[in-house]
Amino acid sequence: MTTTATAEALIDPATPQPAARPKRRHKYFLAMAGNIGAGKTTAAKLISQKMGFELFDEPVIDNRFLKDYYADMRRWSFTLQLEFLIRRIEHHELIHTVRKNCVQDRTLYEDPEIFAKYLHGLGFMDSRELQLYYEYFERMNRNVIKPDKIIFFDVPSLDVLLDRIRLRGRAEEMGIQRDFLKGLAGYYASFPQVMKNKYGIDCLTIDVSEVDIREKQGTELFLDTVSSFLSK
Repeated sequence: MTTTATAEALIDPATPQPAARPKRRHKYFLAMAGNIGAGKTTAAKLISQKMGFELFDEPVIDNRFLKDYYADMRRWSFTLQLEFLIRRIEHHELIHTVRKNCVQDRTLYEDPEIFAKYLHGLGFMDSRELQLYYEYFERMNRNVIKPDKIIFFDVPSLDVLLDRIRLRGRAEEMGIQRDFLKGLAGYYASFPQVMKNKYGIDCLTIDVSEVDIREKQGTELFLDTVSSFLSK
């Protein structure tokens, strides 16, 4: 079954806490998932800094097409999806060579299961482009290492997402509208089940609408939740 952790469970002081960080001989590959502005980057950096995981950032800062994409999605959606696919595959190949535990900011699977489908539904990718994208994905994904587990950040409030997007201040994201995030959220609703049933990857869902993992208590409880999930 897909595991779920609510915001209440994260902030309840009575919630049993693991005595120590998980210790296994196996190298962990943990991936973060969630809507734009959910807090994946902050969480991945915390896991890297506090738990010693090698961090693989989402390739957005140096993305050649992101600015063009937000200016004209119909023209650049297919190109952007191919760019992300190549960069995420590169991450998986690098993670395979790293000996220490690794954490990835956004999964390889969100593009084919959420973004590509959504952009096609909006008319920003035609059916030929969508099919070609899936052909690339299937061929490139054949032999790459999978994440051991995924943590999915659920943020039901669109206002919270918009506030976080504005706060982090990426210029290319300033034009993102509520309806666009709402549409993505609809696809994300089934993401944990898709990961489990289609890809065989266990996914922990955490509602982080009211949890600030940057604050001391929120940080500690989040890391303990991660440790408990990885120990199962």
